[in-house]
Amino acid sequence: MNNYKKYIIFWLSQSISQLGSSMTSFALILWIYEQKQSAMSVSVISFCNYVPFIIVSLIAGSFVDKYSKKVILLIADSIAALCSMIVLILSINENLQVWNIYLVNVVIGFMNAFQSPASAVVVGRIVPKDKLSNVSGMNSFSSNLITVFSPVLSAFVFSFGGLGIILLIDLSSFVFAFSILLLLIHIPEDYTKNHKKSILTGAKEGFGFIRKQKGLLFMIFTMALINFFSRLTYENILSPMILARSGGNNKILGYVNAAMGIGGIIGGIIISLKKGTNKNIRMIYFSAAFSFLFGDMLMAISRNGFMWSIAGIAASLPIPFIMAGQNLIMYNRIPQEMQGRVFAVRNTIQFCTIPVGILLGGFFADYIFEPFMKSGNFLANLLETIVGKGTGNGMAVMFLITGISGFLVSLFSYRKQEIRELDIDISY
Repeated sequence: MNNYKKYIIFWLSQSISQLGSSMTSFALILWIYEQKQSAMSVSVISFCNYVPFIIVSLIAGSFVDKYSKKVILLIADSIAALCSMIVLILSINENLQVWNIYLVNVVIGFMNAFQSPASAVVVGRIVPKDKLSNVSGMNSFSSNLITVFSPVLSAFVFSFGGLGIILLIDLSSFVFAFSILLLLIHIPEDYTKNHKKSILTGAKEGFGFIRKQKGLLFMIFTMALINFFSRLTYENILSPMILARSGGNNKILGYVNAAMGIGGIIGGIIISLKKGTNKNIRMIYFSAAFSFLFGDMLMAISRNGFMWSIAGIAASLPIPFIMAGQNLIMYNRIPQEMQGRVFAVRNTIQFCTIPVGILLGGFFADYIFEPFMKSGNFLANLLETIVGKGTGNGMAVMFLITGISGFLVSLFSYRKQEIRELDIDISY
């Protein structure tokens, strides 16, 4: 069996494991909201996952270069599975507490910081160069397919079997993926010669490069701001808002999340067939503006599952365009020998606003916007004519605000001369 066929088996097993993990993540959101009826409690889940991931990611790349990728993947997957088993045991004994889930997400976020770069290295180690584009398409397909199906499957199983059944599915998918990796997949190793080099040296060099490239620096900062606005709502407020406005209907929430995955699949297909352009910056910021204007705004004013699903597609379809445009610019502006270090720093800067947005989003929903919309003052009554009445309309107002803010930030960012000068002529 050649390496490419082995990678297909590895990809399939990991995709099944990721489906199980994604179902668990969605089910835990449902369980916590069922217990607390609080958007803030949902926000903390993602916050606990993102913070260790962002902090550890800078040093994880150097660590992965020094040690066996296969061992790192096996250990990371095993610890994540152990966390799921602990949650299952606590759930069966009716001792599961919300703080247990927060702690588990901290551990999983820490493990993801090592698992993500290790998985990326596996591709380069065992996939032939002429098959890299195929593998990229496979990964994009599986990722969006999981986004489509995991919420629907999780909501369905949660409604009939509860959290325990989903955790058993997750653990079964882990055993399958672990066995495939342990017994069938060989990953060639090429350890870095710079074992004595400080793990922070790469981060310093990457930041030094970005600091000298003003266009890249401004683009990364504006994308960090866009991430902040998007995470104020979608990452943590979307599920509580739809549950609150649909009378706790888990199936509607699953359909909306599935629609967002479908939007991502459609966008990915379009971008893979699209011819090259020398207007990558325009593609990035106009796509972001479209997502905020038609995704967030429609999500705010909609009152039923069908319209929320349309809003989800409008929000997610432009995302592949944003990612493709930014990657094209980054890969063509950064020397190949610097790309690993620069991308590590880029990830830390660009994603550091995500946990801040997640935490503030939950706080704003529970303690500011939801109480404000119940206050009965003139502005609250005026906003009710736009987003409607009832529980969850405060969160709908938040979507209204992020839609306007994100749209304006996207347009103003595009007008920045240093950013526009990054445009390059490159084919997809």
